[in-house]
Amino acid sequence: MIVAFSVTPLGVGEDVGEYVADAVRVVRESGLPNRTDAMFTSIEGESWDQVMDVVKRAVAAVEARAPRVSLVLKADIRPGVTDGLTSKVETVERHLAE
Repeated sequence: MIVAFSVTPLGVGEDVGEYVADAVRVVRESGLPNRTDAMFTSIEGESWDQVMDVVKRAVAAVEARAPRVSLVLKADIRPGVTDGLTSKVETVERHLAE
């Protein structure tokens, strides 16, 4: 499964990059395939429990320093698919090249 999520600290001002970095650090240290862009961090794992544990710990890292946290999450639950973070993008790029 792939989960794309965004953790936003609230009540800390406009510059939130330092807080978001705490969440991304948790994701990268998880060892699961992941990708971060300007809006979301995506993480891929074998099971709901495996991926959601990382999301929960990423939220907790921000929550430890911010009085309020907003979480946006989108999941693609597709058993048997691996390397979806890469293969989905490769498929789109292949169609663009046609």
